[in-house]
Amino acid sequence: MSLDTPIAELVEFISAAQFAYHTDAQLGELSYDNKIHQHQKLNGPVYMSKKKRKFYDNEMRKLQKQRKYLEKQPMDHDNEIVHLPNPMVGFGVPNQPSPVLFQRRIPDEAEGRPYFYFENVALAPKGVWHTMSRFLYYIDPEFVDSKFFCAAARKRGYIHNLPIENRSQLLPTPPSTIHEALPHTKQYWPSWDKRMQLNCILTCIGSAKLTDRIKKAVEKSGDEPLPGVKKYVIQQCKKWNLIWVGKNKVAPLEPHEMEMLMGFPPNHTRGGGISRTEQYTVLGNAFQVDTVAYHLSVLKRMFPDGISVLSLFSGIGGAEVALHRLGIPLRNVVSVEISETCRKILQSWWDETNQQGKLIHFHDIRMVTAHELEKCMSTFGGFDLIIGGSPCNNLAGGNRSTRNGLEGSKSCLFFEYYRIIELVRSMMRHR
Repeated sequence: MSLDTPIAELVEFISAAQFAYHTDAQLGELSYDNKIHQHQKLNGPVYMSKKKRKFYDNEMRKLQKQRKYLEKQPMDHDNEIVHLPNPMVGFGVPNQPSPVLFQRRIPDEAEGRPYFYFENVALAPKGVWHTMSRFLYYIDPEFVDSKFFCAAARKRGYIHNLPIENRSQLLPTPPSTIHEALPHTKQYWPSWDKRMQLNCILTCIGSAKLTDRIKKAVEKSGDEPLPGVKKYVIQQCKKWNLIWVGKNKVAPLEPHEMEMLMGFPPNHTRGGGISRTEQYTVLGNAFQVDTVAYHLSVLKRMFPDGISVLSLFSGIGGAEVALHRLGIPLRNVVSVEISETCRKILQSWWDETNQQGKLIHFHDIRMVTAHELEKCMSTFGGFDLIIGGSPCNNLAGGNRSTRNGLEGSKSCLFFEYYRIIELVRSMMRHR
C-alpha cells in the first residue's frame, strides 16, 4: 500500500463519521465503524512500520481536530446570513463597474492545485452559504447573476480558490436581450410587455392550459388589455419565461432556445435521445456556460497543454463545454453523475467533438472511494480542477414543501463534495 492511500482513507472515514447524521437515515450509508470493518474485510488489515504509523497518527490528529472544531460550530444559526450583493456581480463581470476593492484571502491549505469550484443557488435558506463556506476553507462565496453574460437571469453562488485577475469572456459574446436572442418574437411582442431579459431557466415549463388562458384573456380585452389583465399576463410570463410567438399568443421556450441561452451548442441535449420533458429538466439544472467559463478562463494560461478534471455532479457537462470552448484541452475527465440521461448526453458530446482525452464515468458520488480515485490519479498524476454543484432541491426558493437546507435528502450531498475535496487534496499532498 502506498504512503498516501491510508491517509486518504482516514479522511474518508472521518468525513463519513462527521456527516453520518445527515445521511444514514436517508441514504442508508454505512456507519464509521462499519466502513472500517468493511474496508478491512475486503482489503485486509493495514500493516505498517512504526515510522509510517507515527506519520498516519499525526495526520489523523490533524483531521480530528478540524472535524471537532467544525462540529462545535452551529450549523444554520439565524444570524449566520451571507448578504447578497446588489448588483450581483461577484468579484467583477464584463462591461460593469468593478465592485469595491477588497482583500480576498485564500487559506494556505486551500491554495493551488487541485483548484476547486463549487456552485449552488444564491437564494438559499438562512445560514446555508455560511455553512458551505465554513466547510470549504472559509472562502467567501462569489455571487453572480448570469444576466450579465446572457439574456436570462440566473442567480448563483460560487466558492472557489481560482485567481480572479485577468479573466476573459467567451467569444463570440452571447445575445444580452430577449430580442437579440430570439429575434423571431419581436414582431409579436406587445408594447406593454417591457421585459428585456428572461428569468432563471427552470426545470419545467408553463402548461398548454395556461398559455390558452392567457390568449383568451388578451383577446377578450381587445387592442389594449385592461390593467388587471396586463398584470396577470406579465406575472405568468415572468414566472414561466413565456415568449410571444404569435398575435396574442405566448409559448414556453423550446429546448434549443434554452440550450442557446445556457451557452450550450445546438442540439446538445438531443445527443442522449431523450424526451422534451427530460431536456427541460437537465437544462434547468445545468451550469450557465458563459458565466462559468468567465471564472475558469484563468486556467488557460496555467494549463496550456491540457487539464485533468474531477467533475462532480456533472449534469450535461457544462464545465466540460466551458473548458472546451475556452480552448483548454481535456486530457482526462472523471465524471460523477447519477443520471443515466445526463451521462448519455455528456458521452455523446464528447464523441461528437472528437475529444482526444479520456472520459471516465462514475455513477454515484457516495460510492466514490479513495481506492477508485487513487487508481485514476495513478494513471494521470492527479487532478488539476475539481468542479461541480451539488443538488439544490432542498435549497431553491421554488421548493416550498422540502426547502429544509443542507439537511434535505438531496442537498445534504454537498457534504459528499466536501468529502471528495478533502480526500483528493490529502492524497495529492502526500503523493
